[in-house]
Order: sequence, then C-alpha cells, then structure tokens
Amino acid sequence: MKHVNKVTAAGLLVALGIIYGDIGTSPLYVFNSIIKDRMLDENLILGTLSLIIWTLTLLTTIKYVVMVLRADNRGEGGIFALFALVRRRKKWLVIPAMIGGAALLSDGIITPPISITSAIEGLKELPRFHEMDQNTIVYLVLGILVVFFVAQQFGTSSIGKMFGPFMSVWFGMLAVIGLVHISDDFSIFRALNPYYAIHFLFTYPEGFWLLGAVFLCTTGAEALYSDLGHCGRGNIRISWIFVKTCLLINYFGQGASLLKHHNGKLLSDAVIKAEGINAFYDLLPQWFIVPGVIIATSAAIIASQAMVTGSFTLINEAIRLNLWPKLKINYPTEAKGQIFIPAINTLLFVGCVGVVLYFRESSKMEAAYGLAIITTMIMTSILFANYLVLHRIKPGFIYLFLLIYGIIEWSFLFALLDKFVHGGYITLMIGFIMFSIMYVWYRSRKIKNRYIEFVRLEEYVPKLEELSNDSSVPKYATHLVYLTSANNPKEIEHKIIYSILSGRPKRADIFWFIHVDTIDAPYTCEYSVEHIIPNDIIRVEFRLGFRMQPRINLMFKKVVEDLVANREVNVTSRYESQQRNKMAGDFKFIVLEKFLSQDNELPFFERIIMRAYFWLKEISLNEEKGFGLEQSTVFVEKFPLIISPVSNLKLQRIYPNEDK
Repeated sequence: MKHVNKVTAAGLLVALGIIYGDIGTSPLYVFNSIIKDRMLDENLILGTLSLIIWTLTLLTTIKYVVMVLRADNRGEGGIFALFALVRRRKKWLVIPAMIGGAALLSDGIITPPISITSAIEGLKELPRFHEMDQNTIVYLVLGILVVFFVAQQFGTSSIGKMFGPFMSVWFGMLAVIGLVHISDDFSIFRALNPYYAIHFLFTYPEGFWLLGAVFLCTTGAEALYSDLGHCGRGNIRISWIFVKTCLLINYFGQGASLLKHHNGKLLSDAVIKAEGINAFYDLLPQWFIVPGVIIATSAAIIASQAMVTGSFTLINEAIRLNLWPKLKINYPTEAKGQIFIPAINTLLFVGCVGVVLYFRESSKMEAAYGLAIITTMIMTSILFANYLVLHRIKPGFIYLFLLIYGIIEWSFLFALLDKFVHGGYITLMIGFIMFSIMYVWYRSRKIKNRYIEFVRLEEYVPKLEELSNDSSVPKYATHLVYLTSANNPKEIEHKIIYSILSGRPKRADIFWFIHVDTIDAPYTCEYSVEHIIPNDIIRVEFRLGFRMQPRINLMFKKVVEDLVANREVNVTSRYESQQRNKMAGDFKFIVLEKFLSQDNELPFFERIIMRAYFWLKEISLNEEKGFGLEQSTVFVEKFPLIISPVSNLKLQRIYPNEDK
C-alpha cells in the first residue's frame, strides 16, 4: 500500500484537518484542570509541564506514531481494524476489542461537550461578559450541538476540505500566543528535563492523582491510529512534528504566564471566578478575545466532527464483525468512507445534550473525560502485543513494551479513577451500556450457532433436482434465493431444506444459495460461484471486507449479469410463453427469521442474553434491510429458535373411568 503512505502537501493538510482536532484542543482545558484548587508554585508548573511533555512523547509519539501505526490493515487503522488482524490468534481477544470500541463511543459522547463548552467559556475573559450566566453558555453550547448534529445527514465532504487550512490557522495561533508569553519566565524550559516529572510524582502532595488532569493532553492519540486509512502513515508522522511543536510551545507559554502572574496564589474556585483566570485565554490580548473564541469554537467543532465521523466508522465495522445490531446506513456523498448512521447520530446527540445539562461547566466535565480514552489505550496495547507476536517480534521486546506501557497506562487509569465519584462514573456507565450491547450481540450469536443444525447438501441435491423438474408442483419462482450462514460450502442449514421440501414444496427452476463471509481485509469485495448442478443449484460466496456494506441486492445482480455474459447460466423464464419472448424469470428471496421459543431450558445467564438479543433485534434492522434486499421480492418465514428444549416435562395421563 505504497500510495497510502505517500507524503504529499494535500495529505499533510488533510491530516491536520481530521486527525488532530481532539488533541489539538487540549490546551483549552489541561492547565485549567491542573491548577484548580491548587497552590500555584514553581514545583506544580514545572512538574506537571514536564509530565505533559513526556506523556506526549512516550504515549503519543513513541507508542502511536512510531509503533502502533505500523499495524495497518491494508492501509486501515483503529481498534477494530487491529482486532481483525489478530482475532484468529485467540478467541478471547474479542473482549478487549469490544471494551476498546465501547470506550471510544463513550469518548464520542464526551468530546463535543467539553471541547465546545471550553471554547465558549472564553467569552468570560471579556469585561462585558465577565459575569455571564452559566445558563447562557449552556444554551449556546446546546444550540451549536443541535446545528452540528442536524448537519451530519448532509455529509462533510465539502466542509471537510476547509478543516485542514483552518486547523493550520489554529495550530499557528497556539504557537504564536504561546511564543509571546514564554518570555514571561524563560526558566520554564527546565520542564524538558524528566527529573521534574519524576520529582513531582514522588514529592508533591497527592501529585500522583494529578496524572488524571495531565492525561487530558493526549486524549486524541487514539485518533492518529483510527484515521490511518484517511491520511496514511507518512502524512501522520510528518504532520505530528508540526502539531506537537505547536502544542508544546503553547503549554510552555501557559506555564510561564501562570508563574509570572499567579505564583504563590491558592487558586480556589472562588478566586478563579473572581479574577477570571483561564490558563489558555489569558494568553490572548483583549482585542483578540472574540476572534480567539470563534477560532477555538470552530476548532472544537472540528474535533467533535472527527469523533462523530469516527463513531460512524466504528459502528459500521462493528456491524460487519457481528459485534453490533444491524442499523440503517446512509451515504450522503460519494466520498470514500463517508457514511451517516441516523440511530448513532441520535444516540450521540442525546448523550452530548445529557452531558452538557448534567455537568454544565467544562471544569466539571473533565472528571468524566479521559477514562474512556485510557481504557481504549490499554485495550490497544493488548491487541498490539498480539500483533507483534504474530509478526514474530522477539519476545523480549514484546515483554518490554507491555511492561513500560503497562506501568504508564495503568498509572493513568488509577489516577483517573480518583475522579469516579466526581463524574467519572458517567463515562463508565456509558461505556458499560455500549459494551453490553456488543457482548449480547456477540454472545447470542455463539449460543445460536451451537444449536444450528447443518446437513450435507449433497444428500438433498437429488431431491432438489427432482422437485425442480416436477411439473405437478406449482412453480413458486423461477429463481429462488436463500441466504445461508454455512461456512462450509458442502453444508446447508436444515431449516432451509425444510423450507424448500416440507409442507408445500417451493418448486423453482434454479435454487440459489448465497453466503457472505466477512474477512480481515477492510475493502475486499469479491465473489466465487460453485455450480452444484448447472442451471439448477448454484452457490454464490461473497467475500467482503469488514468495512464493506453487504448490499446483496446490487451485488447479486452483478453476479447474475456476469454469469449470463459468460453463458454460465440461463435466466430466461422457463414458462413457454415467456421463453418464446426471451423474458427473464423472477427472483424471489427467502429470509428465515427466528423468534425465541418458549420451549427452552437455558441457564439463567444465557436466558437473559437471548432475551436481550431478541429485544435488540426488534429495534434494529430486519434481515431484509440489513442485507440491502428491500428493493427485491422478499418473503419472510418465521420459525422458532429452540436452543435447549424442555427435557423434564412432567405430564401424566388420566383416564375418565379411573377410580379416584
């Protein structure tokens, strides 16, 4: 995939626009979170700034930019793309993949509120807005969120072209305002020495727990990997040099400014509000506050857009990997990867509004922020270690990787758990709901598959051929098409055979069996055909990447057209009148829809799983729409899913004349 990793000016601009929104807006709130309710002194600023520098270096630069970006799946990245690469190694790896995916969805709900609220709160820096009611800020944020989520249905291809140039302006602004204030205290450069970070952790009172605030500086690191397919490894690595430089200059400027103007102060909540202290906006001259707020808000919206788009992609991949219920997916533009999922858009909107109304202030949202991303990072480390094993990397390096990043990431996790009672539980609650949906959908499929009865197709081929030629049976369709889940091409579900042969037989000229196999490569779209009996029984195997939509109606039409063109099949109707006029026969699709039978004896936990599965199935797309067959002639047959039949039924016969 050399073209993917080619470095171009356009590629660098795109990377700036769609990758760095989250991590790029972190200067809005990182230092504000650090200094709140703390005595501001040199030890605090130098120690936390040194931690920021080395967090960005060790986690973002070395782990993600240098190492994890190598784990590309045919040019695609992200936790599900990584899972697709390693899932065949260990079955249990699906658990960290689901946890990481659920955490990313949680981040998609928390990022827009905190980014936009942090930006809008900058208006308080102006004297005339200093006493602005927080309700006003909440209303402004909610208004922006409404417009933002409504606009998602139209796609972002045209707007997205503006993201790169605009984010270039944003990062340029970060660097300039930071550079201007570095002169406030040149000693701030001592923070480059990791000694100050280590000394702070071991000597500062409760210094360890400030790691939770420090971690906010790298919350967008996972996006570097998730958006690998959009930008390419080379463009991400080169652009990161510019982004990191701008971020560090701004953090240096914030640290120097704080030391100059507030050294020795106890920055309680009351003091911060009374003096209007804001580590980021204090860098801006008064005349630039309004333009600065506009630029910051726009950057926050771009950051939010990246998270929302990433959530759509994540759910699309989860659906294809059978980790999420089928949902309606729209394609607002013809741009590659541009999708819109109405249900997820609504979910994110409701979640974002709920977060804004519950926390109201960005400083309170910080408690819920970070837990989601550190969870994803830990899961990525687990999956990446397995990726290294598959690529025969020396065990010593793998253990060293797990040791170093295990210590770093678990330290951040424990520090962030300190915020659990202050709002961190919101993150875990959202993540738990998302994980539960994935687990139910995954586990129920495993339970069902244990009891699906497959039969040898070859045993029924003569019967199917005989039925096809039996003129005494009314013809059901010229072409009868079934979707089969049998991975083995020599097998077929017993329910399909029962549907065709039992009761009122479904006679057809040609029986088609379609199987869809989801493979690890993201954009593979290919098929194979097996003529079990030429012009009578045909099996079509679709091999689709985990990012490809199973639009079976369109794909099957293309297959039939190819077969007709190659004279491998005759689709002309075999009714004499229609045959004379060379009219094509009709195609009927049969979808077998299961419902949970009451005649089951399942263990308590599995019974709960299956009931939850069928509830999710009720509110998700049916099989017809899920496979893109809504424009075809489809008949749905329902049959009971009897997983574990009742075996201990006590039924006693009585006789009318029996003496009592």
